[in-house]
Amino acid sequence: MTTGPDLQDLISANDLKGVKQWLTSQSSVDIAGELGFLPHRSQVVAFRLLPKDRALTVFEHLDPPHQAELLEVMRHENVEELFENLEVDDRVQVLEEMPAKVAARLLDGLDDQERKRTSALLGYPKESVGRLMTPTPTVLDRSVSREEALAKLQSHHVSMPTIAVTDNNRRLVGLVHLSTIVAANDGTIMDELLLEEKHQVNAVVDQEVAARLMQEADLLVLPIVDDEQRLLGFLTVDDAMEVLEEEATEDAYRAGGAEPLNEPYLNATVFTLAKKRGVWLIVLIFAAFLTINVMESFESTLEAIVVLSVFVPMIIGTGGNAGSQAASSVVRALAVNEVRPRDVVRVIWRELRVGLSLGAFLGLVVFPILWLLYAADVAATISLTIVFICGWACIVGGVLPLVAKKLKVDPAVFSTPVVSTLVDATGLIIYFTIANIILADQIAAAMS
Repeated sequence: MTTGPDLQDLISANDLKGVKQWLTSQSSVDIAGELGFLPHRSQVVAFRLLPKDRALTVFEHLDPPHQAELLEVMRHENVEELFENLEVDDRVQVLEEMPAKVAARLLDGLDDQERKRTSALLGYPKESVGRLMTPTPTVLDRSVSREEALAKLQSHHVSMPTIAVTDNNRRLVGLVHLSTIVAANDGTIMDELLLEEKHQVNAVVDQEVAARLMQEADLLVLPIVDDEQRLLGFLTVDDAMEVLEEEATEDAYRAGGAEPLNEPYLNATVFTLAKKRGVWLIVLIFAAFLTINVMESFESTLEAIVVLSVFVPMIIGTGGNAGSQAASSVVRALAVNEVRPRDVVRVIWRELRVGLSLGAFLGLVVFPILWLLYAADVAATISLTIVFICGWACIVGGVLPLVAKKLKVDPAVFSTPVVSTLVDATGLIIYFTIANIILADQIAAAMS
């Protein structure tokens, strides 16, 4: 993006000439990115100053939530045309972001053919890949020759690099590269040119599952079929990348103990931000009472050996960090299908060894320092606690995401905040239990 006057400043100063010059100097992608940071009124002002063709291009580059907001605030002016020029899968995403009445009005404004195509995608479950697919415009029969295939593709102006091949009942047989058809000898039929690997998913499959499959198999398009294997459409690589980006964003929010935002951060109200974060904070506050109860249960130990309280932040901090690291690793492994809930025993065994190894290393690091500053028995208590708490924290961090997956809850929810809170309470039990064993004589003497 070029440097110069700020777009919002130009709009605020009613410098429409300056706004037009700014819009002329920017690419459509940069304009779309800037519109996302403007208040709704300013978005409309800037959008109305764009030439019609440029406005359509800029609109296509906006995210579905931005498109929905812009259509809603612009009311009836050019809205139907903007909406109808979207691809059918993009149209569905915009409708999902809009109030029901506005969505119904826009749907009614489409011609019969486009309304049917859009309604067909809306008929699939929310978050299913069927709502994202691009309906298949042209397919090739498995028995057609190279010459017939090229003639059909040319007449339909098909430029997709990968073409679907079906049987007489439109059941998917496989895919063929356009370059393979062009390079084949005359008389070669499509059945002989099919790709060896055949990937496909049902239209009701979750969007993230389909997107992950495309990523793992390095596909440009993924065929979408119905229960009878009839071809319905394709998931394109662009849509798949958008799904993965959205899922990564949601995981990042939930890993921090907040619900994902459905709008840009700067456009969200303070109340919205507080509401998204507040729910989990309330849950975590009540969970923190576990830690308080543990501290109260071992109050006599703390009174007898006051120095133990000094190390509480370090103990629970180490445990929380170790557990969060384990949780992050397992959440990531779940996302890319490297582990499944049935692998829980293997995960426990692996994380136990990792945790004990980390704990032993950390314990060896802090032991000589604590011995010099305090005493051997205190150093042994803290070092041994670190070993056990790291082992326990890694098990908790590794298992909770698997439990969440089994319960059909987003594993990212059981990441940093939940793991840390649980490990805090249980870690203190480990700490004070070890202290009562190693420092038993000192505690008894102090209490007598």
